Amino acid sequence: MKSIASPAELRQILKEWRRDGQRVAFVPTMGNLHAGHGHLVREAGKRADRVVVSIFVNPLQFGPKEDFDRYPRTPGEDAALLESLNVDLLFSPSVADMYPRGRDSSTLVDVPDLSGILCGEFRPGHFVGVATVVAMLLDLVQADCALFGEKDFQQLTIIRRMAEDLLMPTEIIGVPTIREADGLAMSSRNRYLTATERVIAPQLYATLSIARNALLSGKADYATIEAQGRTILASHGFRPDYFTVRDAVTLQVPGPDTVDRVILVAAWLGRARLLDNVRV
Repeated sequence: MKSIASPAELRQILKEWRRDGQRVAFVPTMGNLHAGHGHLVREAGKRADRVVVSIFVNPLQFGPKEDFDRYPRTPGEDAALLESLNVDLLFSPSVADMYPRGRDSSTLVDVPDLSGILCGEFRPGHFVGVATVVAMLLDLVQADCALFGEKDFQQLTIIRRMAEDLLMPTEIIGVPTIREADGLAMSSRNRYLTATERVIAPQLYATLSIARNALLSGKADYATIEAQGRTILASHGFRPDYFTVRDAVTLQVPGPDTVDRVILVAAWLGRARLLDNVRV
């Protein structure tokens, strides 16, 4: 595996691969890699001749009181994992590489219909930061496909819309959430959980499953299902930002003709803000 930081060197390597007619898959990450990332990389390897992984903790998607400085960074462990997975290229740019004019003077990308709802309501500007950096990375790599986990369902939806609206040639592929044996979705922020909180955390997925079963049984009173979900989570010590049923395509409230629904949750447990979802 070759490791680089320079965007110019990245473009040169990719130019040589494309000249040879090789198909490229891309997995963008913020590092602190776990088995869920490993699954994304393996799926990428099934779809291409070459696999590129980026590691970049993007300051643009963190608010002033959020955890950018303490976000877990494990570069040595990450590189070892990617090496074992036969990744061809690790791209780890600096903040100066990505934002040479500074974060406050950079061009921004916004998907207005989707960025201000759900997590966007509680983290203003977050998805502008996400869309901006992903647009930059997709432009740099020009991959045939890019893979993202479905755990961050709103993020995946925004990236798909952005790629479609900006006529990007890269196929955006969502990969199902990888879970621990007890149902907890794998996430870098699970490291923030204390031992006691880690025992409680699987109740997030259990509560989603209760709501999913209610929908599958034919119940359509979304407000009641949502309120029940928030109550259950609160009883276990969570502080829910939202627990909601949405149209899985538009992320709006489901209408009478909606056939593809998703139940989304964001909830605090201690200092960890956990995300999860289930499709119905």
